[in-house]
Amino acid sequence: MLKSLLIANRGEIACRIIRTARRLGIRTVAVYSDADARALHVRQADEAVHIGPSPARESYLVGDKIIAAAKQTGAEAIHPGYGFLSENADFAQAVIDAGLIWVGPKPHSIRAMGLKDAAKKLMQEAGVPTTPGYLGEDQSPEHLKAEADAIGYPVLIKAVAGGGGKGMRRVDAPEDFADALTSCKREAASSFGDDRVLIEKYILSPRHIEVQVFGDSLGQVVHLFERDCSLQRRHQKVMEEAPAPGMDAATREAVCAAAVKAAKAVDYEGAGTIEFIADASEGLRADRIWFMEMNTRLQVEHPVTEEITGQDLVEWQLRVASGEPLPKRQDELSINGWAIEARLYAEDPAKGFLPSIGKLEAFMLGEGVRIDTGVTEGAEVSPFYDPMIAKVIAHGAAREEARLDLAEALDESIVWPVRSNAGFLVRALEHPDFVAGTVDTGLIGRDGEALIPPAMPSDEALADVAAALAEQPLAGFRLNAAPRRMVLLAVNDQKMAVAFPGSDSDDPLVADEHAVPEPVLLSEEGQTWLVQPYRASGTHAGAAGDGAITSPMPGRIIAVEVTSGASVTKGQKLVTLEAMKMEHTLTAPFDGTITELNATPGAQVSEGTLLVRVEAAE
Repeated sequence: MLKSLLIANRGEIACRIIRTARRLGIRTVAVYSDADARALHVRQADEAVHIGPSPARESYLVGDKIIAAAKQTGAEAIHPGYGFLSENADFAQAVIDAGLIWVGPKPHSIRAMGLKDAAKKLMQEAGVPTTPGYLGEDQSPEHLKAEADAIGYPVLIKAVAGGGGKGMRRVDAPEDFADALTSCKREAASSFGDDRVLIEKYILSPRHIEVQVFGDSLGQVVHLFERDCSLQRRHQKVMEEAPAPGMDAATREAVCAAAVKAAKAVDYEGAGTIEFIADASEGLRADRIWFMEMNTRLQVEHPVTEEITGQDLVEWQLRVASGEPLPKRQDELSINGWAIEARLYAEDPAKGFLPSIGKLEAFMLGEGVRIDTGVTEGAEVSPFYDPMIAKVIAHGAAREEARLDLAEALDESIVWPVRSNAGFLVRALEHPDFVAGTVDTGLIGRDGEALIPPAMPSDEALADVAAALAEQPLAGFRLNAAPRRMVLLAVNDQKMAVAFPGSDSDDPLVADEHAVPEPVLLSEEGQTWLVQPYRASGTHAGAAGDGAITSPMPGRIIAVEVTSGASVTKGQKLVTLEAMKMEHTLTAPFDGTITELNATPGAQVSEGTLLVRVEAAE
């Protein structure tokens, strides 16, 4: 067994590898960029080496720096994780040439599966079923169009060197082909430096089925069953599960056997994944599942396979890299229960899934599930890398148990002030197609808007918060009106009056000037909001230290108590504002003179509007 290991990666996967290495007694070396100087994987490793500036192209993607770090620290081997240099055959060869052990497949295997057209031809020669399509050398627009016409629409144009959903275009009609081809080739050239494409039949009810394979240096190859990765957004996986819903024993045997045949065709060693596309219009059938591509590395979604097989795939990688045979024979592997994984991203679904960066002031995920993460509370989410902050994995005796456990864990999560997709994931888990196990890759494209969580908490949740805060030191406040029982709340800075359960009067409770309750974080269906009582008076956001009195919320001015140039004393009424069916008095913050007056009775004003300016007395 290896004695020391450098992890050429960061974040969640680096922490995952360190966890297994530590259990096996292997010394670990982390590498880090400027942005990751205080990262969790750096703190967990036995040793860490700085390899450059924050951008990955200047640190994690510079193979020479990583090899130098391994030699500097005496590491025997390099584990690439996933992403970055994990499928770079030249880097793998450089590691081997440096006298180090590469924890992964041999460079020639990576190259064999690196180009989609060559890989597909290789699979056809090996007898692995492939999607109907065109893989030829003739890349003229006229010939490609003729091939697409012969295959029959819809077709998919795919960049030969593509990945991550880039360089792909669906074409539904002959007249759309030319424009789609031009766009696809342009994106492929920009992203991969290679504008060659292949044409495939587009599957109308596609499911993404993949099989985990493993090979060793003795020529043995086994599979660890299949995963379903059909829930995707723009060709990026959102959730994965194992086994695949609706997969019968005969179809599983056929697909997994094809995956083993594919791995053997490239003399495969280590962990790999054979990805298939299935036409699920009539359910999963062996004659409608075709090879799509191979990922020559450990997958993000490997935990669901670990959960149903009871195997540690990182340990398998390290043992195989050490020259040991596979830990299990095929007949010793079996499926136990069901596992579902959700990818928790620092992103805002309500804003087009834009990445959300900043400090994780609160980061708490639900219990009773497996959490693979590379961050802790207080960590910074960087703009330089993938925004995935955790993988949440539930394992149960049956699929419904795993689904409910995962939904509950995500529902209870608190991520603040960084935004997350937890609420989106909860809604996806509750979508009827997901519940039924009939998800295809187009679900989010069709129903994605319905999965976007609401911008505000439910009335019931706010009422519960209002009731709890009403028990803290608060002061009733209202002009010329009968009492009523409500609390003035600011929810992510949006102000509102909230009634609470059991109240039988209408006295608004607002934060006392001398005892402002602490803000609370409200979590509902994976969404997190900051909630705080506030005082609707001139000393709450309406009175700045420089004497600028602004409107604390949108409303209508119903009274102006002063005139321009008048002298005022601290606490004197200046303006009365009606908002949310309540009156709010703005007062002078100190003794002084009115130097600016922009308030007119009856006028509507928005939040933050300057109403009065007071100049302090000498």
